[in-house]
Amino acid sequence: MGAPNYFPATLVLLIVNSALTGQLLGVESKTYWGDIQVLQELKNGMDPKSITPGSCLSSWDFSVDPCDNLFSDRFTCGFRCDLVDSGGASRVTELGLDQAGYSGSLASVSWNLPYLQTLDLSGNNFYGQIPDSLSNLTRLSRLGMSRNWFSGEIPSSIGSLANLEELSLDYNNLQGTIPASFSGLVGLKRLEIQSNKLAGEFPELGSLKSLYYLDASDNAISGKLPATLPTSLVQISMRNNSLEGTLLPETFKTLSYLQVLDLTHNKLSGSLPSLLFNHPSLQQLTLCYNYFTSVQSPVPALSPAIVQSELIAADLSNNLLGGFLPAFMALMPKLSALSLENNKFTGMIPTQYAIKAVLPESGLLPFARLLLGGNYLFGPIPGPLMELKPGSADVRLTGNCLYLCPVTFFFCQGGDQKTFLQCKSFSPLIPYND
Repeated sequence: MGAPNYFPATLVLLIVNSALTGQLLGVESKTYWGDIQVLQELKNGMDPKSITPGSCLSSWDFSVDPCDNLFSDRFTCGFRCDLVDSGGASRVTELGLDQAGYSGSLASVSWNLPYLQTLDLSGNNFYGQIPDSLSNLTRLSRLGMSRNWFSGEIPSSIGSLANLEELSLDYNNLQGTIPASFSGLVGLKRLEIQSNKLAGEFPELGSLKSLYYLDASDNAISGKLPATLPTSLVQISMRNNSLEGTLLPETFKTLSYLQVLDLTHNKLSGSLPSLLFNHPSLQQLTLCYNYFTSVQSPVPALSPAIVQSELIAADLSNNLLGGFLPAFMALMPKLSALSLENNKFTGMIPTQYAIKAVLPESGLLPFARLLLGGNYLFGPIPGPLMELKPGSADVRLTGNCLYLCPVTFFFCQGGDQKTFLQCKSFSPLIPYND
């Protein structure tokens, strides 16, 4: 009997690897074969018609070694390789496709890229569910899948990516709730999930001590704003949702770095805590289109916190705010844009408002925008406002009960005052002739 006919195990492995990578037998591959396989899976999952000439994927030719030919005419772009493997092979560490309108699913991609740090597929036409297999990317620090057509629920397995610093899933068709497992993203700094169809309550993320940017706007998130938020937050945007309940002062006491708060178009109600106006770092406050009914004034109105307030712009329009205009707002040194339009404020316009718009005291920035229309203000126009020249500031007083607001003044133009019947039905104390 002759010797058995078999290949040595190492040669068999070389043949398998060569078949996977498209290399000729005997040519050593610079790129780790498993990484090449994932790149092939990604390209094979694309609709060929969406791979247009000149795009990154159109240059991916697996008859040559990807990392050895990167930036050549056959692998022009789309990924980065580094020598991080102790075995000497190059590994794919970044994968970022151009915004060329690629269309396809990620369902068949294994994502066995253990050295990948950045994955960016933003601005294309990928569809289907976000695969659970992304949890294989244990070194991933940045995941960008914005502006695609991904649907279904966000896989809870993403919460296992402990090295993730940036997560961008915005402008897709994602549904379901925000996974509670996000609390495991302990290194996360930036979370963008806006413009989806996410619903349910917002999870407790107080454990994310590095999160500074949160945008969950334009969804269907309901329930109350979490009582505990990451103390590192600089910007919170959750506009156009269905949040309800009141804003608790305790929620904001620990947010000492907060600069931007946008909760526009929700169902929030109750009183606005004074802490929002004497916050040590808050610069932009946008709470319009809610159901707030009152503003808590700081006590005393000239407290050191008000004098040191950083607030530049406040939009509280289109709520149910009543009572007199908050006089303390005219004493806030940096507040230059204030909108209180379309509420239920009544009484006379404080002289301090007019002075701040025309000739503020030393140390106070003037009102560049003062929008008071659509309320139930009455009485004479404060004298300093009469000196205001068109173009010097954006001031609007229409839609009130200011019957001595002549249209010769620009701030009385653009709309009528309320009828006497409307004003009297709101408050019998409003005089007809000011």
